Amino acid sequence: MIFLPHNRQSLSDAATLSRGRIMPNIYDIVALSIMAAIFVLMAHAAIAMRGSIELLSTTPVTLDPANLPEYALRTTLRMFAAIIASLVFTFAVGTLAAKSRRAEMIIIPALDILQSVPVLGFLTFTVTFFMGLFPGSQFGAELASIFAIFTAQAWNMTFSFYQSLRTVPRDLDEVSRAFGLTAWQRFWRLDAPFAAPGLIWNTMMSMSGGWFFVVASEAITVGNTTVELPGIGSWLALAISKQDFLAVGWAVLAMAILIALYDQLLFRPIVAWADKFRAEQTASQEKPRSWVYDMLRRTRMLKLAGMPFAAGWNRLMLVSAGGRRKATREEEARPASAIADRLWLAFIVLLAAACAAVTVAYIRRTLGWSDVAEVFGGGFATLLRVAVLVALASLIWVPIGVWIGLRPSIAQKVQPLAQFLAAFPANVLFPFVVIAIVATGANPNIWLSPLMILGTQWYILFNVIAGTTAFPSDLKEAAAVFRLGSWSWWSKVMLPGIFPYYVTGALTATGGSWNASIVAELASWGNTHLEAYGLGAYIAKATEAGDFPRVVLGIAVMSLFVTLFNRALWRPLYVFAERRLRLD
Repeated sequence: MIFLPHNRQSLSDAATLSRGRIMPNIYDIVALSIMAAIFVLMAHAAIAMRGSIELLSTTPVTLDPANLPEYALRTTLRMFAAIIASLVFTFAVGTLAAKSRRAEMIIIPALDILQSVPVLGFLTFTVTFFMGLFPGSQFGAELASIFAIFTAQAWNMTFSFYQSLRTVPRDLDEVSRAFGLTAWQRFWRLDAPFAAPGLIWNTMMSMSGGWFFVVASEAITVGNTTVELPGIGSWLALAISKQDFLAVGWAVLAMAILIALYDQLLFRPIVAWADKFRAEQTASQEKPRSWVYDMLRRTRMLKLAGMPFAAGWNRLMLVSAGGRRKATREEEARPASAIADRLWLAFIVLLAAACAAVTVAYIRRTLGWSDVAEVFGGGFATLLRVAVLVALASLIWVPIGVWIGLRPSIAQKVQPLAQFLAAFPANVLFPFVVIAIVATGANPNIWLSPLMILGTQWYILFNVIAGTTAFPSDLKEAAAVFRLGSWSWWSKVMLPGIFPYYVTGALTATGGSWNASIVAELASWGNTHLEAYGLGAYIAKATEAGDFPRVVLGIAVMSLFVTLFNRALWRPLYVFAERRLRLD
């Protein structure tokens, strides 16, 4: 699976041009109309983002359905701005972690910590910073909201890309070096294509993860600072506070329409296009289809307009054969010396100790040991919920994900539904959950817990589907030839094949569940408030009160729990998947 530059399509387009067939066809007209409409809408939303901050108070968010399309447009632009930033972050940080052992020693623990920091934890410290950068403008608040959505998207994508780069088959890596590809060319011709299927599915999941926290990122309350940006999230927050079931229903309908639109116009074409990057020796019998992708392939003017860009990219990617022997990936990853490696590890330990000392000093100014004991008690309660919920979600979604992934036609139908369910904010269910718990007298410590896994269980499903669809067809056919029994097929073929993807999904689901605890352990409907004992509720209350020492303490303890849990369980499984379960 080495994707070398070729000019077959460019030659075809040039031949078309030489025959004089440069007039646009119906496919050009439809495609250009869609692109123009999207550009105009995004430009309108971008201009509105730079309005005066006073407009947020003079024209507050209302529950008038006529305003909902504008709110939906503003939310969509924030989501896509965050996903673009997440992709840039993923390519840079994920590649560095996969290619450099010393960088990995810092980046992976840092990602463990960052994915455990709740969205409210970031907002506590970033709202004032971003608004200070653009005084008097909404743009600062918009950047704070986009950054909050980014923190709900980036870590999952980075872990997926990192896992894929670490499991690139060795034979393909050696072939790319034999061709004389530079590191830049190997990245775009081998690494990125190999990682594409998993990254695309995780990008879809990350979009849904952003929706899950859209209320917290648009209706921001930190101490005495309250910002309500026009959007579906702030609409939902207002509808919940006013106990307006109809307005909640309008918001859910708007979300469903938006998810269906960007699934059809963006993600489904990308999935169809990326099918060619599957690592296999026999062609897949079922291929994902997309009417948008088929339409773009039939255009004339768009193809011809893209020829200069394709030619420039191919020139950039030209293979330079020959030259001196390239070091193998193992040789590149080998430390230069044991002494330098130990010095680097000592530096990391000292840096971590210094950060811990600063954090402890800040907390000790106002808090005592009783506060620490309270936070650790809540942390253990939340840990128990997370472990039980992730285990149950794995038992349910792994077999379902494999079943879906083996049937691309079913996967196409399930894809938008799964995106919608993953995007479903827990806040939408608060009315029903609160009313049911109050009416039945049920224990909130138990029955608020499922809200934590509501949005994060889909990380497991999406990654298992991605792993199954990326599983080589030739290995599936070999398993069929040997007529393996059901247990042998699962234990010897499919589970080892999807295991790296499952570990990525379970790891991010764990971190996401910790993050979701801030909205799941403290539920409200009007004047009725329910609270489950746990670390998420502690951080949520401290953030709302603007109690920064308690926010810092809660985030530090949550980061400690997540980091230790990941190092004890998920990291060893990552190493096991990399060493024993590679498709070499």
